[in-house]
Amino acid sequence: MDSTYKKLYAGSFIIVQLIVDKLEAVGISPIVKDETESGRLAGFGSSVPGYQELYVSEEELEAAIPVIESVTSELQS
Repeated sequence: MDSTYKKLYAGSFIIVQLIVDKLEAVGISPIVKDETESGRLAGFGSSVPGYQELYVSEEELEAAIPVIESVTSELQS
């Protein structure tokens, strides 16, 4: 069965990793896309080192949003 993934967050790899840890703790399996590493391996430069995008499946979307909001609000306070 194919599922569709939605981008939920983009930013520093440190924050993305924190969100990944929290999502995995509640049973959500996110996908992290790192354009910096892909570009480096292909021989292209990157405009923002350490920039990553976080995706979750549509089935896990509803459960993932509060986790991401919790992490980002903690970082802003």
